[in-house]
Amino acid sequence: MNKLLATSCLLLSAMPMTSFAAECGKVTIADMNWSSATVIANIDRFILANGYDCDAELVPGDTMPTGTSMIEKGEPDIAPEFWSNSLKAALDKGVEEGRLRFAGSTLSEGGVEGFWVPKFLVDKDPSLATIEGVKNNPLLFKHPEDPTKGAFYGCPAGWNCQISSGNLFNALGLEDKGFELIDPGSGAGLSGSIAKAYERGQGWFGYYWAPTAVLGKYEMVKVDFGSGIDEEHFKSCITSEECLDPKATMYPPSAVDTVVTESFAQRAPGAMSYLANRSFTTNELNTLLAWMEDNQADGEIAGEYFLENHSDIWTQWVTPDVAAKVKAAL
Repeated sequence: MNKLLATSCLLLSAMPMTSFAAECGKVTIADMNWSSATVIANIDRFILANGYDCDAELVPGDTMPTGTSMIEKGEPDIAPEFWSNSLKAALDKGVEEGRLRFAGSTLSEGGVEGFWVPKFLVDKDPSLATIEGVKNNPLLFKHPEDPTKGAFYGCPAGWNCQISSGNLFNALGLEDKGFELIDPGSGAGLSGSIAKAYERGQGWFGYYWAPTAVLGKYEMVKVDFGSGIDEEHFKSCITSEECLDPKATMYPPSAVDTVVTESFAQRAPGAMSYLANRSFTTNELNTLLAWMEDNQADGEIAGEYFLENHSDIWTQWVTPDVAAKVKAAL
């Protein structure tokens, strides 16, 4: 009887850990091919592996193929940073059919887009935080090849935001106020134009988005169009090449979610609780991306840097016992 009791006690003491690990099992996480997505994927992998005993691994990913694969094949299990508007109809259908689930908001404020100017200019003249102030001062934003004109830096050719930034350039009547729309040629050309202007103390005006390393390094102010947000017009006209009568509207926030397969959601409620709580502010992620770029760090190094230096943030996403396990692993 004593042997039987001892054996039973051993089995009972082993059950919580065994079921906890079995609950999660093998987990695949999409490592998207842009900086914020790869650092979040690495943070998730470390926390799930060390805090929840998951057999977690990263797999290459990108928005369209990852979303399609999750819907059709049930893999990968997790897409940590999914800009949902780009595949909204398919994602919603996947949820309706019981294949997918939205776990939580990756960015608490959503993805941010807009027209921006340097903060040091707004500090000197607060009117430059408004589109009217910018339109009244085109020569503060001199064209690199024609000093008699103002420059507006749009999106590179072929990007979706080229359409929206071009339509809003027209809607705001910027050409009539002496501005010329410049194609920066590439994402690097666009970010480089901000860095160059900022470091020289010169004016810059154009389209950009967050979270990004550039907006983490250089303080910029989003220009207020005075129009509010007309989400319906933005979707039906501003984002369309066929838009014949664009009207001014601020960019609506872009939904940026953590998307998981339904099978993962059902088998791993503990991990799901973490993903539901795991959310970054724009400023938190901008700052992390700026550190990542300055230190030429990859996603793994930047993820561990975040976990080691920002426990004030990530410990709010997990229970105390999980936090202790992650800290021990670090």
